[in-house]
Amino acid sequence: MKIAFIGTGVMGAPMAAHLARAGHHVTVYNRTRAKAEATGLAVADTPAEAARDADAVVTCVGNDADLAGVTLGDAGAFAVMRDDAVFIDHTTVSADIARQLAAARSLCVDAPVSGGQAGAEKGQLSIMCGASEAAFVRARPVMEAYAARIVHVGAAGAGQQTKMVNQICIAGVLQGLSEAVRFAQASALDLNKVFEAISGGAAQSWQMVNRWPTMTTDEFNFGFAIDWMRKDLGLALDEAKRNGSTLPVTALVDQFYAEVQKMGGGRQDTSALVRRLPR
Repeated sequence: MKIAFIGTGVMGAPMAAHLARAGHHVTVYNRTRAKAEATGLAVADTPAEAARDADAVVTCVGNDADLAGVTLGDAGAFAVMRDDAVFIDHTTVSADIARQLAAARSLCVDAPVSGGQAGAEKGQLSIMCGASEAAFVRARPVMEAYAARIVHVGAAGAGQQTKMVNQICIAGVLQGLSEAVRFAQASALDLNKVFEAISGGAAQSWQMVNRWPTMTTDEFNFGFAIDWMRKDLGLALDEAKRNGSTLPVTALVDQFYAEVQKMGGGRQDTSALVRRLPR
């Protein structure tokens, strides 16, 4: 397939590379051209140039405004995309803009991902999709190049809402894990033995298995940044106001993350939440 990939940051660059390795013809665009050139793939000067004559256009940018900027308007991808081309967005954005873009194009999929940079590099992402059945069927062969799990959740916007569910779950787990680490340290326990004892039982989680060792040694300069997590939790809290749900723990953890940002931890991994608890 001829594919345009817009947004070649820490997630987008390895995803575009997987598409090229799968045999697709990939043209990339990034606001910072040097990041696009670093992929070694063909580089376009505008989103529209990348998208012209493409079978699929994939985006992985920053937020609602960034997504609107690369899709809408004269220089946006939508201005030149063929009617039979599928649009796939992997950005974590609001359900509102996902529905807006789907209203503009019938073959449109909101497809936020989970798995972080490591998942993108290994081609093992989990993707949650909101789309019509026709759009999902067209998009799936593209996403299979970098995904371990692809789930069609529902109509336009459902993918973004599912990503909000994902982040709500992670926020609660990381607060509990932070408290558990500090409790174990205060009890002067052997942290490796504690991990061995509890990581195979009901308390086990992805965060525990992958972050317990680094949280106990104060290593946070990797992974999914707190700045990004606060953006995602803000989307969830805004959506909760619209659908009438209550998210008291999520709102509390969001404020805890704000404290870590003030401590200079905005670009650290979300497990740096433990920093706000005294040793």
